[in-house]
Amino acid sequence: MTRYLCKLACVSLSGYYRWQVAEEARQLREKADERDAFLIKKHYDALNGKAGALVVKMWLERENGIIMNHKKIRRLMRKYKLVATIRQANPYRKMAKATQEHQTCPNLLKRQFDQGEPEKVLLTDITYMHYGNGQCAYLSVVKDGATRQILAHYLSSSLAMPIVERTLEKLLERLDGNIHPEALLHSDQGMHYTHPRFRLLVREAGFTQSMSRKGNCWDNAAMESFFGHMKDDLEYKTCMTLLELRTKVDDYIAYYNSERYQWTLKKMTPDEFRSHLLIAS
Repeated sequence: MTRYLCKLACVSLSGYYRWQVAEEARQLREKADERDAFLIKKHYDALNGKAGALVVKMWLERENGIIMNHKKIRRLMRKYKLVATIRQANPYRKMAKATQEHQTCPNLLKRQFDQGEPEKVLLTDITYMHYGNGQCAYLSVVKDGATRQILAHYLSSSLAMPIVERTLEKLLERLDGNIHPEALLHSDQGMHYTHPRFRLLVREAGFTQSMSRKGNCWDNAAMESFFGHMKDDLEYKTCMTLLELRTKVDDYIAYYNSERYQWTLKKMTPDEFRSHLLIAS
């Protein structure tokens, strides 16, 4: 019967059998894709669709013990339309070419964000968060350059000086007197960080202050990176009160430090990577 049908279709018998073998292999690949896509989608959904291929890869390895090539994950995400709803890089954003250093507080860090020691390089900045019915809050953060941990944060409805003073207080509470002898506190040249009162507090705490060059956002790029990821990950614009927003931010930072795996931290969380550095030292 097979030979007769092949003859009717003007197909060679050997050609038909090659097609049959290829079709069986294709069906097996399709089933394997469906199985892998199910696992990918599980993590994609758990992260509210805000996960690219590398993030999914880390979650598969850490949570399921499955090592899957990131190119395969990317292919399956495209195939099954699992589009990561994260920000796109702005191609028109250009680096400002500032040449004059701040006269009273030079850039001592010079983009050496990761110096391999916890609490040696401390990065700080403020970002805005629009929420509710046209309301705006401001988040001040201190990030560890080596471990990527968020060591202190403070959310306020005001940009007055207490926003950075309270952040510094929380940082000192977190460090509990254990200030690295070469600790740098690096920021931009915003009015909060150049204010004489804040600079005095920083000196008295035992930190050396460092500032980005004027107009050069790349000198504090690691801090900008955190704010970008946070705004991608966190559903905060629907918050109606500052208290609700504060709870969301507190929960997110706890998650970021203890649960959010990072490719550049050997696929560890910031908390895990700090322990790793301390053991290795």
